[in-house]
Amino acid sequence: MRGMVWFRRDLRLYDQPALTAACQECDEVLPLFVFDEPLLRSREFGSACVNFMLGCLQELSASLAGRGLALQWRLGEPVEAVLQAARESKVDVVYWNRDYEPAAIERDRRVQLALAELGIHTRTFKDHVVFEAEEIRGATGDPLQRYSAYRARWWAKWQASKPSPLVSPKPKASTAVLSRSAPRALPSPVELGYERVALWLNPGERQAQMRLQEFLGKSVHTYGDGRNRPGVDGSSRLSPHFRFGTLSVRTAVHEALAALAKGGRVSRADVLIWIDELVWREFFQQVLSAFPRVVKGPFRDAAVPPVRTAGPKRDRLFQAWCQGKTGFPIVDAGMRQLHQTGWMHNRVRMIVASFLIKDLRLDWQSGERYFMQHLLDADVAANNGNWQWCAATGADAMRGYRIFNPALQSKKFDPDGDYIRAYVPELANVPGKRIHEPHLMTPGEQVRAGCRIGVEYPSPLVDHAQARREYQDLGKHKVTT
Repeated sequence: MRGMVWFRRDLRLYDQPALTAACQECDEVLPLFVFDEPLLRSREFGSACVNFMLGCLQELSASLAGRGLALQWRLGEPVEAVLQAARESKVDVVYWNRDYEPAAIERDRRVQLALAELGIHTRTFKDHVVFEAEEIRGATGDPLQRYSAYRARWWAKWQASKPSPLVSPKPKASTAVLSRSAPRALPSPVELGYERVALWLNPGERQAQMRLQEFLGKSVHTYGDGRNRPGVDGSSRLSPHFRFGTLSVRTAVHEALAALAKGGRVSRADVLIWIDELVWREFFQQVLSAFPRVVKGPFRDAAVPPVRTAGPKRDRLFQAWCQGKTGFPIVDAGMRQLHQTGWMHNRVRMIVASFLIKDLRLDWQSGERYFMQHLLDADVAANNGNWQWCAATGADAMRGYRIFNPALQSKKFDPDGDYIRAYVPELANVPGKRIHEPHLMTPGEQVRAGCRIGVEYPSPLVDHAQARREYQDLGKHKVTT
């Protein structure tokens, strides 16, 4: 039997359900990846994301070749590309791991119908999450809208089933024909219409495994505190690997719990806090799966203040936020980190999102789109869920009256200004007592620091205290920091 494995967000060999099933059931296996040309043209994602994906594919191709399998690829409309590949290779069945984004669900439905008309079977598998939306339900059978309830049922389901990772598959000894041809060189980012950029995080399955082990051997011990400090390597930084499936969530949870089982200096509380972050990821996935309308608008109609009307001032404020020139150092550092690396520390993501929505009173959808276009780990469910959480329009969202004070957040989580100085070089010589609010420097301090406010570094776009009051008056909320 001939089988084709359609790789998508699962660029690995270990714990890869679709590939494992194909190698077990088929005598001939064709691995396929399709570069979605309409999606690439839409510019929904940025160059960092595309470069990382290509790096993951390079390693995947080499790993498959080591098992006698040649990764084939096509560029085009995905439904047509999969059908053409299936017809030309005369396959009997096409395997893939499921995706939960609305556009992907519709794409896969069309592929299944078209393949069925050709008499070609399809087999799909759970992979991107530990538990799919249908597996975690409330007592009434409805999707859960509060994280605390979802988390409790997720852990109960885990304890009852503990789904184990799959070993890396080996093709049958008879595998031939489709696997003998040498893989065609992958396209470059430029050939796909994107810039070639240097990546701060190495792509691929081996790097994902190394990063996981490094994290579990070190930073996880202090994760509860370290995850909030952008100036230290306190988080796992595995989100890009989860995004492209170079590491499965099943594997990550098992490895984290195994670290606990070994005893020693691993902190149980810190490990469980990190796993809870993975459960948050699954919560947002099930929200997207159960309520696909969130990609086009708010999950709930919350009583939030109206956004600023369109016009030159709105555009000026948005561009200053995008460029990291707001005059609020922690916000500017976050946006510049995003531009330079394609990633942003999670605590800082919340700060810059709160600033856009509540200090500048701009629509959260603009921020959501901008993040998708620049993030290395651009993921519809997580990005949409987090932006709606900050905007108080999402499932289990942050209350609308809560506004992050950028200066207080900066002083608390980047007390020495290490993170700020790393990404805002204009402030490198600003003394520690002024690094969080450089506009408070006297003229003499500005000269000594080589940083004139309004010249080398911008004055604050808004007065935070005034912005809080305006937000409170417009939304009739009690505002806290």
